Amino acid sequence: MSLLGRLLIAGAGATAARYALRETRTSPFGPALDRTNFRGRTVSLSAGPALAVGAAGAGAFGASGASAGGAALVAGLGAGAIGLYDDVVGARPEQKAAKGFAGHLAALREGRVTAGLLKIVGVGAAGLGAAALLATDPGVAGHRRRQRQGSLARGVDVLLGAGVIAGTANLLNLLDLRPGRALKSGLLLGAPLARGPQGGIAAGAAGAAAGLLPADLGEEVMLGDSGANALGAVLGVALAARTGPLGRAGLLAVLAGLTVASEKVSFTQVIQRTPGLRELDALGRRAD
Repeated sequence: MSLLGRLLIAGAGATAARYALRETRTSPFGPALDRTNFRGRTVSLSAGPALAVGAAGAGAFGASGASAGGAALVAGLGAGAIGLYDDVVGARPEQKAAKGFAGHLAALREGRVTAGLLKIVGVGAAGLGAAALLATDPGVAGHRRRQRQGSLARGVDVLLGAGVIAGTANLLNLLDLRPGRALKSGLLLGAPLARGPQGGIAAGAAGAAAGLLPADLGEEVMLGDSGANALGAVLGVALAARTGPLGRAGLLAVLAGLTVASEKVSFTQVIQRTPGLRELDALGRRAD
């Protein structure tokens, strides 16, 4: 795909996301998505489903084949839908006690199935479905080699792809603690991924992120789990589409390490203590 083609896909993603945001905010369901952010301002979670629609739709349109396009749709819309469920149900008082992966597992041992645990399972299932679709697309890296492999090797490759997609979705969600942070992270990841045979997928996701960035920085809206998971999942499809088993295993190791670290270390504190990251994180954000 040419540079002009990628720019057009990015523009389509931005337009779709902004249109979906307007329609969601003005719908009868819109008021139910109002939340209070970290500074006590009332914001709308409508950016979540808007980003899911924009990133998944434009990413699918920019894919090089039908299977890769289907993977972007399954990952983005699936992760966005289960994330929206967690945004709505997980906000209930009885759900808030369980925090992090360890907290959800502890609740399960007590016989309680939390919205957060369902989100983990749902995002994983969306990643698995997307990775299975990628395995059938001739335009995905290593397709010919996969065709020569046995069923066990192909199954492991699909599982690794699913891990990359779900892990990237989770990473973007972990970063969504301040206005604009997850979207900036998505843009930083999506820009280099927009090059190559499957660059249209990342271009669509990055365009949708750029389209919603001003409203997020202005604290009019927030992504919630729906938007952050959807953006990460579509970018995870772009990552998985350009890597073979070794590359996927390496990416999965990095993503798993960051997830474990998030249970022990505050990413916000790390960013605030790191020159360059601190300024980039605050760029365009409203003053305290």
